[in-house]
Amino acid sequence: MWIDIGANLCDPSFNSDRTDVIKRALEAGVSQMMVTGSDLVISEAALDLSTQWPGILYASAGVHPHHAESWDSKSSVTLEKLAQHSAIRAIGEAGLDFYRNYASKRAQLYCLEAQLDLAAATGKPVFLHERDAFEPFFQLVRRYRSSVSAIVVHCFTGEERSLRAYLDMDAHIGLTGWFCDERRGTHLHDLVKMIPLERLMLETDAPYLLPRNLRPKPRHRRNEPAFLPWIAQAIAHHLDISETSLADYTSATARQFFHLPDSNHQTFVTSNETQGISD
Repeated sequence: MWIDIGANLCDPSFNSDRTDVIKRALEAGVSQMMVTGSDLVISEAALDLSTQWPGILYASAGVHPHHAESWDSKSSVTLEKLAQHSAIRAIGEAGLDFYRNYASKRAQLYCLEAQLDLAAATGKPVFLHERDAFEPFFQLVRRYRSSVSAIVVHCFTGEERSLRAYLDMDAHIGLTGWFCDERRGTHLHDLVKMIPLERLMLETDAPYLLPRNLRPKPRHRRNEPAFLPWIAQAIAHHLDISETSLADYTSATARQFFHLPDSNHQTFVTSNETQGISD
């Protein structure tokens, strides 16, 4: 059984077949999924979707750095209310992205710090994003590390220096289909061996980052949680362990990190029970 710790299931690309996407994931052995909240509206939608699939879907609530300019005096209040729900298991996706710079660096830093404050106050772990912003990101997160329960740097694509720094900070690491990209992800093949198995988690970041080792590729080129085993296959190969062992380690780590129940003891929603759930 696999756990996908980051799937953007509220993305509009899933509007026409969201229920089928979740069913395909279950059939592929992805027993639990974390639905990513990337702004306040999507975080509310992620919470609503999660409550429709108890024991299978959980969610994070946060504001992605791309949307940092939207953060205002009411945002912390709204996010804190969302975080009180039992289905919300992390604050985020929060972080810094100086590659796209869709929001000013000042706004991104302010937005990230506000969410770290909230994580410290609520005791929730933090689901973090960093791209081309290692130094300011690391310095800010390190300041909060002792007051935040746990952190995961999701979709890690960095170099050895940043990986060592995150691990020294007792961070968890999330790997995506970037690992399977022969054009830009091959450096991760050696770096993954540095990550303790109790700190490693897997994610699709669906609908983004379709694994390039996937065969056959879907015509729409949209990634989805059912493809997580293809990412796992590549990672297990480079770790020289079985996929079963990788599933055991990463799922146990995800359950501990997000305080998820053991999926082996869950009563999953059946096909008949989901027919009434709208997309």
